Amino acid sequence: MEQILLRGLPAGTKAALRALAERHGRSVEAEVRAIIATALEREPISINDLLSMDEGAEIEFELQTIHLKAREPEL
Repeated sequence: MEQILLRGLPAGTKAALRALAERHGRSVEAEVRAIIATALEREPISINDLLSMDEGAEIEFELQTIHLKAREPEL
């Protein structure tokens, strides 16, 4: 699981996040995760974006089996 440490937030940001979290019935951490997820859904990142990042960027791909069967060619 990934982790991010945020420093230098403007004054009042943590209090505002706490108020939003309380309004939505979740923790501040869960509220921040929801905000990030919503932002990423609005502006999706393509595979081209990921591959064009600076060398050393941590990119993990999840391979999925597509369960296709080979068929015999008709001659």
